[in-house]
Amino acid sequence: MPESGGEPAGPREVLARFQQTAIDKSLDAMAELFADDAVLEFPFTRPGIPSRLAGRAEIADFMRANWERSPLRYRAYRNVVVHDTGDPEVVIVEEEATGTAATTGQDFALPHIAVLRVRDGHIVHFRDYVNVLAAAEASGRPLPS
Repeated sequence: MPESGGEPAGPREVLARFQQTAIDKSLDAMAELFADDAVLEFPFTRPGIPSRLAGRAEIADFMRANWERSPLRYRAYRNVVVHDTGDPEVVIVEEEATGTAATTGQDFALPHIAVLRVRDGHIVHFRDYVNVLAAAEASGRPLPS
């Protein structure tokens, strides 16, 4: 995914595209951000959600199913802090996804941290430390206690 100058997009540019495609719920654009052999991990997950997805096709299938049944509609990302690392392919991101739950009409803010590795303009590894309790509450489906 080259930039206009011919250089592949780096982690910060790919992160901005990721955020926008999540807001737009653009599955095709989201899938194109991932390398064919990308890995998406959720170290903290809830029952029924895999902790690891491998390959663009598996990631796209998961997102399609998740986006179709999720009542959460992202509006923006706020409090975004991007930390560079010693590896130019890797950034650590702190942020909150904000939006509205279609089922309740309530606004939400989902804090999370992600570790993003980008190579040749594509995500090759994305580790998403999403707050599953906040996500469940925002969607109106709290986790059983």
